[in-house]
Amino acid sequence: MEPNGRVVVVTGGTRGVGAGIARSFAKAGADVVVCARRPPEVPLPKARFVELDVRDADAVRHFFTELPRLDVLVNNAGGTPYRLLADARAEQHAHVLELNLLAPLTVSLAAYEHLRRTRGSIVMIGSVSGGRPSPGAAAYGAAKAGLENLARSMAVEWAPDVRVNTLVVGMVRTERSQLHYGDEEGVAAVSRTVPLGRLAEPSDVGAAAVFLASDAAAYISGASLLVHGGGERPAFLDAATVNKET
Repeated sequence: MEPNGRVVVVTGGTRGVGAGIARSFAKAGADVVVCARRPPEVPLPKARFVELDVRDADAVRHFFTELPRLDVLVNNAGGTPYRLLADARAEQHAHVLELNLLAPLTVSLAAYEHLRRTRGSIVMIGSVSGGRPSPGAAAYGAAKAGLENLARSMAVEWAPDVRVNTLVVGMVRTERSQLHYGDEEGVAAVSRTVPLGRLAEPSDVGAAAVFLASDAAAYISGASLLVHGGGERPAFLDAATVNKET
């Protein structure tokens, strides 16, 4: 299955990474539907917007019931504020889990029959936060770890009809980067910690999503593809005194 002519749904696809994914599928010739609570501030070319809160199970089921066809589902909706564990009630952390783990499950279940008929695929948008400590975003990290495991289980249960994979995404430069990294100097400083020397662009994540949905990935399911520019340089390498000039 190539993206050209296929129907692709991207949740949270109106800005940032989601918009980059939507643009990439549209460029590949897919019929793209983006879902979010609010419309995009900048219209996405060749993409149709549908207002949808992915945490509302009834609304999600109704949306997919009304959708004539589906070939690819990208579970991108998610996010979290910076929040230390002891600074919030458990209920607030639970909201993060709901958006980043339970909502993708809800959406995937609602989309399953469509995808089974078309022998389609699901792409989960995970995070490096799911594989390392995430102080200030602990609930988010736990949700993303769970999402990756959920995708592996789905890949086994729903094979051979539906392929399910995860993009494990690192730091991405978006219109909201300043909220996380500060001004341009801050972004540049953070970029230097990435082995490839820059943050990802939304289009980098989009290209990887298009690949996982294509025939080129026909034998890939239950996989986690790292899109993080090489990860993080181990801190001990800079702390060690071996081979340092004195």
